[in-house]
Amino acid sequence: MTSTASTATPAYWEPLWRSSRRYRPLCQAEKQLMAEHLGPGGGRPALDIGSGDGGLARHLHHELGYRTTGIDCSPSAITLAAAQGTGSGPTWQCLDIATGDLAMLPDAAYALITCRLVYRWMDDKPGFLGRVRRLLAPGGTFWVVTEIAGRRTTTDPALLGLGIPPTDAELLATGWSVARTADLDVLRCYALRP
Repeated sequence: MTSTASTATPAYWEPLWRSSRRYRPLCQAEKQLMAEHLGPGGGRPALDIGSGDGGLARHLHHELGYRTTGIDCSPSAITLAAAQGTGSGPTWQCLDIATGDLAMLPDAAYALITCRLVYRWMDDKPGFLGRVRRLLAPGGTFWVVTEIAGRRTTTDPALLGLGIPPTDAELLATGWSVARTADLDVLRCYALRP
């Protein structure tokens, strides 16, 4: 029996971020969907899980007006995100959402929690969703952007494996009082509320 290395750990992500690998940046259509589903932040706290180079956290902070904290399990990603900031902006913290001490976060609860292109990589999805629910303030929004399986027009198995299957999509959307979705090419955006 062979075991595969977890893709939800710093050991997996650190070499990728250290090697200058970059991922899909925010596009105007995605920003528009966030404006429609999330609305203005008004200085309320937001948590960006798996913030990578910090593009989403900076957008939430500077464009939508949230007081944003970006977390990532990769020290290199946090260094990259922090280096791109000028003046006041999001705060950055190296923290593994799956195993880290959530008491180390600057706020006990968040009006908005985002998870962009990260959900697919969580080994223990029910555990991850439980941690998010504990951090989400009453009336808050959990914004998830993830690729959906079967939408790519490629035969590259590495790319075909990036989408979540229907069972993971169902798990993600179950148990919320409001679950709105919007499709964006191969991605699906979820606005989930307790």
